[in-house]
Amino acid sequence: MIRAADTTDLLPGAGPAASALLPATDATAHPAAALQATVSDEDLMLRYRDGDAAAFDVLYERHRSGLYRFILRQCPHRGEVDEIFQDVWMNLINARARYQPSAKFRTFLFQIARNRVIDIARRSQDVRMLSIDDDHDATGATLADRLPAPDAEEPQAVAERAAAARQLQAAIATLPFVQREALLLHEDGGLSLDEIAALTGTQRETVKSRLRYALGRLRAHFAGAAAPGGEPL
Repeated sequence: MIRAADTTDLLPGAGPAASALLPATDATAHPAAALQATVSDEDLMLRYRDGDAAAFDVLYERHRSGLYRFILRQCPHRGEVDEIFQDVWMNLINARARYQPSAKFRTFLFQIARNRVIDIARRSQDVRMLSIDDDHDATGATLADRLPAPDAEEPQAVAERAAAARQLQAAIATLPFVQREALLLHEDGGLSLDEIAALTGTQRETVKSRLRYALGRLRAHFAGAAAPGGEPL
């Protein structure tokens, strides 16, 4: 887990350990767990700006998973995913003294991530999405291996669940960029239509249409039918 007290290990060129880049799983490990359900993101960021390091830990715990998934589903290489994930938090840390709650914290956070994803895409001209079988952690396990499974689940069920995850990943990869972006901001980032519109510089109805087309294409993909008509918005 990235902690405010540990940020010296995350400075550019410092060679952060892989474990610092991956979402933690123990939500009770930090001392600020009691803040999880009682303080807004914006108030937490203001507290962090004013010197409360524990507030950063709560923000990281709240948003690490959704942010990581958003980046993972848009970048072709694991190294780029980790690089962007680290850069987003470092940008947040470096900008804390200037933070003003003029927009929701999630919009602020995902705007940083979106800008970095676009930078990487422009640099590489590669829009292929990372396969869950290509995503190996430090132990060699893939994302499919790490998907949570109920106790005593049969091997066949595990295989079917992994196959379904691969199919979903492949289907999302076929979406036009603007539709995929809207879908992931909504599903992984938890952003509202208005927040996505503000982040992408579009109208609310445009975002709504992009989501509708994205969901229609996904339904058509799984139904084996042609994608619904309409140009990408």
